[in-house]
Amino acid sequence: MTLKTTHLLVVVFYASNRYDHLTRVLTKILDERPENVVDVFEDISKDVKVSRFAKKLDALQDEPEHLAAFEAAEVHKTLYSKGGDGSEAEPEDETIETPLPNVMELAFYFEQAGVGLSRDETCQIFLALKQLVDTHPLQKCRFWGKILGIKGNYIVAEAEYREGEEEEDEGLEEENEGAEKEENRDDEEQKEEQEDMDPFPKSTYRPPPVVPKEENRSGANKFTYFVCSDPGKPWVKLPAVTPAQIVAARKIRKFFTGQLDTPIVSFPPFLGDESNYLRAQIARISAGTQVSPLGFYQFGAEEGEEEEEVGRDTYEENPEFEGIPVPEMAESLASWVHHVQHILPQGRCVWVNVSQKKGEGEEEEEEEEEEKEEEPDEPEPEVGPPLLTPLSEDAEIDTLPPWTGKVSSSLIPQYSIAVLRSNLWPGAYAKFENIYLGWGLKYIMDNFAPQLPPQVQMEYTSGPEITEAEDPSVEEEQAMKAALEEQKAEEEEMEDMEEEAEDDD
Repeated sequence: MTLKTTHLLVVVFYASNRYDHLTRVLTKILDERPENVVDVFEDISKDVKVSRFAKKLDALQDEPEHLAAFEAAEVHKTLYSKGGDGSEAEPEDETIETPLPNVMELAFYFEQAGVGLSRDETCQIFLALKQLVDTHPLQKCRFWGKILGIKGNYIVAEAEYREGEEEEDEGLEEENEGAEKEENRDDEEQKEEQEDMDPFPKSTYRPPPVVPKEENRSGANKFTYFVCSDPGKPWVKLPAVTPAQIVAARKIRKFFTGQLDTPIVSFPPFLGDESNYLRAQIARISAGTQVSPLGFYQFGAEEGEEEEEVGRDTYEENPEFEGIPVPEMAESLASWVHHVQHILPQGRCVWVNVSQKKGEGEEEEEEEEEEKEEEPDEPEPEVGPPLLTPLSEDAEIDTLPPWTGKVSSSLIPQYSIAVLRSNLWPGAYAKFENIYLGWGLKYIMDNFAPQLPPQVQMEYTSGPEITEAEDPSVEEEQAMKAALEEQKAEEEEMEDMEEEAEDDD
């Protein structure tokens, strides 16, 4: 008894669960049935512990661990092959002009100001842009920046197709046209059914006219943007932006998730998914932060003084630009100008009067109504600052200046560079190039408060014309019928008396 008690105490000390360990020991004893169980009980207990807590060394080769670094290396492996897909490519002629930008040189200058990404990631983005240029007929291409997200990031490339080789977004337009035709057919069928029945009252509500989007190579759709979540992964072309999406993006504030097909749930509702919201934010950031030194760009000689400054939308590099001293560029905002068109409150860079655009069918139907109704006042055209407007005219953010300039090094000023940082869009920087590294959100002084939903509409005013009357009972119907018969009899007696009086006369 003393020996058994000692063994039980050992089991209690080493086992996390005394009952389970004792069960396993007894099971092994019953299966193997060794001789002199009392003498080897402690050895059996140790064997059970070793088999319970020992690592399975034979499973290391059968179950390899997939590390994140290994998966990233598999994605980046295609960047370092000459053909991009593992195949050997023919050597390119050095005399042929390529739209591929020198991203490493750009990163070198921004690194002096403490702006940019790591050298490894910059090199990978450089190679990813080379893949984009090799697979698309592009005339211009540059590294726009990187927008951070919750689950993933977006590497953004700004590109411009060659003349006549731009891919139109025909798929979405055809789907929208097909949906509109089906809706019109349904409406016509409903109207035909309603004509056979009692006519319903016509609604006087008219939806506001839709502001048309700007064409490709103009306004907010001047450039085409491609994004990828990681260098080496395929580039995805973002759709063109519409004025309604820009107007809605100004009223909401949401972080990106890193997945383009994520729906945007917000109020006011946003028309599109995260790819459309990303494109709208890129247009807003570009319009507010794309700047260049004064005199680096100039208007073309053909335009001259014939066209107003507000209507100009094209410019060219000034070959006679000599540069501006670095201290002056860092201290004076008048040394910098905007070279991207301002987006108007309408959501376009060029204002359009939507009240004048009406279809032929609508004009015929509204000819009679226009005679009765008063004509609405013509809206006032929206006008924004023209191209190449100095940054000194930008509005302040309460008491905060819109831009902050600095010199990259005060110890060696003769080799330093001037860098501008946007306070309106944190993450936007400008030198002789522009780059954005941030969350894609605009700076606000106070906490963001979403727009409240509209007030609930009032109930229709009740009256005797629309008030539903209660059904009368049987007794009330009989009494009403008797009263009507008496009234009819009295009217007949009065008519007979009038006829007799006429005969007497």
